[in-house]
Amino acid sequence: MNKVCVVTGGGSGIGLATARRMMKKGYYVILTGRTKQKLENAVRELEASGGQAEAFACDVSNKTEVAALVERAKQCGKVMVVVHIAGASPHMGSAEEILATNAMGTIYINNAFYECLETGGCIIDTSSMSAALAPSFLMPRRQYRYSATDPQRFFQKMITRINLFPKKLRSSMAYVFSKDFVTWFAKQDAARFGAKGVRVLSITPGNFDTPMGDAEKEEAQTYLQFNAIKRLGKADEIAALYEAVSDESMGYLTGANIICDGGCLASGATAFSR
Repeated sequence: MNKVCVVTGGGSGIGLATARRMMKKGYYVILTGRTKQKLENAVRELEASGGQAEAFACDVSNKTEVAALVERAKQCGKVMVVVHIAGASPHMGSAEEILATNAMGTIYINNAFYECLETGGCIIDTSSMSAALAPSFLMPRRQYRYSATDPQRFFQKMITRINLFPKKLRSSMAYVFSKDFVTWFAKQDAARFGAKGVRVLSITPGNFDTPMGDAEKEEAQTYLQFNAIKRLGKADEIAALYEAVSDESMGYLTGANIICDGGCLASGATAFSR
């Protein structure tokens, strides 16, 4: 029976680089994203190197589509790894759309895959350095607890908080809040998944040379001065991290957030360091 790895946001950049590594380890890889054509192109690229992969269009902010993705994954074999990279940055939509993709999408992915991930498996959620750069006192962490019992109430409370900011800042604040939530949520979910022998982690990327990173290139260049490694990261460098921490040999690593940012945060950089 196939060992299955699901990669959300797998059509390009970090997702595709991670899928390539997981396929080489023998996984049957399901690439997901919103654009079917991009996914199919990625699958052709992967299969040309000799592995097995398929495309499955899925908007992670849509609970029904996520449920359909889980059903397809179960049909393909033993679901062992979920690498949840799909996300929306501030330039990609309204505050509501960004929060729905990044925060609600993470809730939907974790909850849906909870039932089918096999013992020894791993789910890895993806945060952002932007959340760590922002002052912690801004984060509406008291509202995060509603995500476990009433996700829609959580969403409304988060939007209410975001709407306190000027309109031009709301997409950025939705991004920062949602990515801070991802880190919190992955840590909280470790106990729930741990009871069935599955690990939960989050990874916090810094600035990487990817198609999504290109849209934030000006801001990325500003922060490079604070890096210990004075360049943008390469997609395969962080893909190697996703691959490594998902391995069953890392069986005691859970409930942790792992930063991969070239040393930017270690320098003491903040949102006010520009």
